[in-house]
Order: sequence, then structure tokens, then C-alpha cells
Amino acid sequence: MTNVRPVFSQRKAAIVVGVAIVAMFFMAIIVDNFILSNFIGPGDETALAGDIEASQVRFGFAVAGYLIILMLDLAIALALYVILKPVGKILASLTAGFRLLYTVIMVIGVFLLLVHLIDVHSYGNIKLLGYLFFTAHILVLGYSVLKSGYIPKGLGILLIIAFFCYIVLLYGQSIVPEQLPPIFVVPAAIAELLLGIWLLWKGGKVSRVRKIDVSA
Repeated sequence: MTNVRPVFSQRKAAIVVGVAIVAMFFMAIIVDNFILSNFIGPGDETALAGDIEASQVRFGFAVAGYLIILMLDLAIALALYVILKPVGKILASLTAGFRLLYTVIMVIGVFLLLVHLIDVHSYGNIKLLGYLFFTAHILVLGYSVLKSGYIPKGLGILLIIAFFCYIVLLYGQSIVPEQLPPIFVVPAAIAELLLGIWLLWKGGKVSRVRKIDVSA
């Protein structure tokens, strides 16, 4: 019987994830640091409301930029399923599913804010809900990387550390109001970026792995 190559191979999926993560990283910096602070990540919602009120043009650019980022998130979710499917369908589905839920929630939040159906503080609550699924995605992704055998375990460990850092960054300030140490930002900021760079650099290695448990 002739072997049929899948339309979307693991190598192609690795390239998609790598390009999307790297592009998303720099776009997020531009949107959240140079266009509209606190629009992407949780932050000072009162300051964000003032910035939106002061400049609708910047708000429009931020919305457009963030929607592009969320489309990249969608591509990452689908491609990660292809990359992680050899580890196990359940883990691959959870990784992709949590990221898809995050993306859908964020798109809904941006749309509702854009059409003035919610205020900025409600938008902030929606972001926190979305990031709850994103942090779950990071944890499952880290565990899947550790189990894979074809992606460096160091990246999996860094992703799991990033999961705990995200928990502290997103929800720690409600418990400890003081400014959190910058050390919590580092793993959260670079874990996915390093995974994306590795997939771009060594993406072909992923395509050579044998399926070890597709029924898991």
C-alpha cells in the first residue's frame, strides 16, 4: 500500500508555531508597550480606560494589532496539536483546546469592548478568565514537551516554571498588593519564545519522530 503523506506535516506545523510565536512576541511588545499599555496583559485598568478615552486612534491600532496576535494564537493552537499528537491525542487536544478557549475568550472581550457593550474593567475581568486557560495551556504544553522525547526537556521545565510565574503575575497582586519582583516576568516572557526559536531551528527533527502513543 502506498504511504500517503499528511497534508500538514509536523515539520510544517513546527515552522508555523515557530514563526507565529516569534511574530506574536514582538507584536505584543509593540502593542502593549508602545501603542496602548495594559491592553494585552492584565494591568492598571483605570490607566487603560484613560488612555482609550484620550486617543481613539491608538485604541483602533491596538485592537487591530491584538486581533492579529489572536489569529496567530489560533494558528499556534492548531499546529501544536499536530506537533504533540505523537505524545498522545489527549495531551495534544488539551494543549490546543486550552489555547483555543483563551483565544475565543480574548476575541469576545476585544469585540465587546470595541462596540462599547462592556467597560474597560469588565474587559480586564475577561482577560483574567482568558489567561486562566492560557496558563493551563502552558502547564500541559510543558508536560507534553517533557514527555515528547523529541523536544528538549529543558524547554518543558522552563514552560512549567513559566506556568507558576504566570499564576503569580496574574493573580498574586490580589493577594500581595506590593510590586512583584521582576524575576517572575523572565520565565513567562521567554519560555514560549525559546520554544518557537527551537522549532524554527530544529523543526525538521520533529517530523522524524515515530508515534509513540496515538491512542493515549
